Amino acid sequence: MAQDGDSGPAALVVAATVARRYYLDGLSKSDIAAELSLSRFKVARLLDYARATGLIRIELAYREEISLDLSVRLSTAFGLRHCAVIESPEDDDRLLRTNLGRVGARLLTEITEAGDVVGLAWSRSLMAMRTSLVRLAPCTVVQLTGALSLPDFDESSIDLVRDVGRISNGPALFFYAPMIVPDAATAQALRTQPDVARAVSRFPDLTKAVVGLGAWRPGLSTVADAVTDAEWREMYELGVRAEMCGIQLDAEGTPVKTSLTDRLIGIEAEQLRAVPEVIAVAYGTPKAPAIRAALRGGFITSLVTHASMARTLLGEA
Repeated sequence: MAQDGDSGPAALVVAATVARRYYLDGLSKSDIAAELSLSRFKVARLLDYARATGLIRIELAYREEISLDLSVRLSTAFGLRHCAVIESPEDDDRLLRTNLGRVGARLLTEITEAGDVVGLAWSRSLMAMRTSLVRLAPCTVVQLTGALSLPDFDESSIDLVRDVGRISNGPALFFYAPMIVPDAATAQALRTQPDVARAVSRFPDLTKAVVGLGAWRPGLSTVADAVTDAEWREMYELGVRAEMCGIQLDAEGTPVKTSLTDRLIGIEAEQLRAVPEVIAVAYGTPKAPAIRAALRGGFITSLVTHASMARTLLGEA
């Protein structure tokens, strides 16, 4: 084999034969060497040559909507336990949520085991996941936050938890309380209510959680949109750049205590970070810095997102 890669037809045929026997027929390098009267070192060099010159190409092929290449690269780059990146246009939020919800439902079904305690936060993408969820191992389902009232959306975190509990045929711990209340005293009183206290008591037992994620910008977070303009600006000036379950994070993923913190009904930062498996279902490339923040802070172990978001996170956009 010529060292400069300018090989004649005989050498190319030998390389192709070695590649075929190794990759398609499953023979070991030692077996190929014996069969073709070559040294094992020569076989290894021919395989390297075949890959380097494109004589043999190794591709991850999958005919459905998941991009295996982006999923593997994003998972490797951020040390994710599970990662599913879908090919879906970003210019149609409803379609994107539907597609993400379908893949998120499949992932949750795949990894949930009987006896798990699964926490669910409210988001539009999680409501889409609920729509696609058809089966789930028997588990306890726990509401992670109170409800937010949105003018263009009728269903709440209560509906989400109750419906997923029905699908799993397990207990569903939901409560009727808002996510944001006027003051800390009201929040403290609500946390003592039996339904709220019952759900909160299971937060330390959570084995999995599924959450949405928002950037601290108008239109990119239901929580940011729920506070007044003055409150939003005050929190932004304190360094808030992201939120998940109402937990506010700076750009490095450090929780930020604001005037909103003690007014929230829901899981707290250290409780969420202690959950062994936290799946974020996130879309919209403007939220990429918020996802990075949550990753840096150790709040996310798994991610379901779309191709343009993955490329942005990988620095390829």
